[in-house]
Amino acid sequence: MSKPQLSLQLYSVRQALETDQGTALARIAGLGLRHVEVFDFVRRSEQLADALERNHLTARTGHAELLSVQRPDGAEVPTLDETFAAAKRIGLDLVVDPFVPAPRWTDEREIARTAALLNEAAGRAADHGLRVGYHNHSQEFVHTVNGASAFEYFVSLLDPGVDLEIDLYWASAGGKDVVGLLERLGARVKALHVKDGAIIEDPFFSEAPFEPADTGQVAPGQGQVPLDAALAAATGAEFAIIEFDYYSGDIFEGIQAAVRYLAAKGIN
Repeated sequence: MSKPQLSLQLYSVRQALETDQGTALARIAGLGLRHVEVFDFVRRSEQLADALERNHLTARTGHAELLSVQRPDGAEVPTLDETFAAAKRIGLDLVVDPFVPAPRWTDEREIARTAALLNEAAGRAADHGLRVGYHNHSQEFVHTVNGASAFEYFVSLLDPGVDLEIDLYWASAGGKDVVGLLERLGARVKALHVKDGAIIEDPFFSEAPFEPADTGQVAPGQGQVPLDAALAAATGAEFAIIEFDYYSGDIFEGIQAAVRYLAAKGIN
């Protein structure tokens, strides 16, 4: 069994990228990382591709909206063809939709519509030599359909060529059995977001205010998520991607600790 490829979701260092992209990417490379996962890349694909190349970094996975036509701020989402052309410019293999809002996971018909949209995106991506996937949070696991979580019902409707990127932290939110989930999903799981912290209740259906700091995220191996068992269960994963939604300390120190944790597992 081959080990997954180590990567970093650049969303983790979004503030540093906004301040000085070149310096931030150089610091990432200096931590021994060779691969990153990009986000919000469509409108800046040429600039981003050049910056990655200058810092000897490659991106094989990226996050982009594939299942919505409008962002929460009202901005239009790029078309699938625009997204896939940008992905090829950067050198991606896999384009992952990172978030479908909570209300779309409460109704069986709406879940089926979301699956159909992703299947359609997969066909369009194949024309560009690309694959597509979906990245979970916790809202997908709150409701059930026919005795299964909304997420697993959704997966049952996806074409075999559609990949899954499982966020281990968010799949664990509310006490979900992430190891059992990975065992049931099997080879469908091609990427992991390796993330740790306190096991919290799903915040996306809650009426209570939620702040990023409420995740209590820490370096991998220092929280409550069963990462060791999860990594062992994800036998088909091609990518192990470090990510922090929020980190209270120096983010680069957190990333360095994550790199050390995964290196000890033979993932580098």
